[in-house]
This record gives sequence, C-alpha cells and structure tokens, in this order.
Amino acid sequence: MNYAIFFFFVAILSNASGMDDDMRELINNLHNTCVGEVGVDEALITKAQNGDFAEDEKLMCYSKCLLDQMAIVDENGIVDPEAAVAVLPADMQAEAGPAVRKCSKLRGSSPCSNVFEVMKCWYTESPTTYFLP
Repeated sequence: MNYAIFFFFVAILSNASGMDDDMRELINNLHNTCVGEVGVDEALITKAQNGDFAEDEKLMCYSKCLLDQMAIVDENGIVDPEAAVAVLPADMQAEAGPAVRKCSKLRGSSPCSNVFEVMKCWYTESPTTYFLP
C-alpha cells in the first residue's frame, strides 16, 4: 500500500477545499492509477461523485481499486468497516461510522460489485461524508 496516498486521502476528507499542490498530485495519482487499471469513463466517476451510480463494471472496479489502494478491502471486495472508519478524520467518524458499518454488510455478485454496493449505500446513508476521488 502506498502510505502517502493513504494519508493524503485522510487529509482530503478533512479539508477538501484546502488542498495544496502536493495533495492534489497525490489524489490525482490515486485517481489516475485506478482509472488506468480499470479503464472507467471519467463521466461515470463524476456522476458517482454526485450520487448517480451507473451499474457499470468498470466504475464498480474503480471503486474497489480505490479501497484496495487504501488497504480497507480484501480480494473478495469485502470492506473492513473498522479500517474504513479509521481512515476518516476524527470529526467525521461519528457521522460516517454508523453508515460505513451498516453498508459494509452489503454484498453484490462480484468483488467489484461488493465495494460498489457499499459506496452507493454510504452515499445514501451519509452523503455529507461520502467521497470518491
């Protein structure tokens, strides 16, 4: 796992509008790594950032790739809820924690869809804490 990306993700969640150039570069690297790995359409990511989740295999695998990079999901796409909550900033954990724990129990039909179901649920349960780079 790339710890710089991991800690950057936490910083982004803490203060998305206050990104410095190094932070932007790290989040772009995470994004670009996963886009390059799965070949997802950028327009689908943009829509998913706003809660419009297309049932697209590449978008599903993009979500899994992001969580893989942060080491909070296993090879079967099962999200570790405590690891997921732990990467969130302390001031978001109380709000996001119940949603993440609830949503992490959801399953799809593949490792990528398992993560995707969690991401969709997280957006529904706690849209103010949801984040997709």
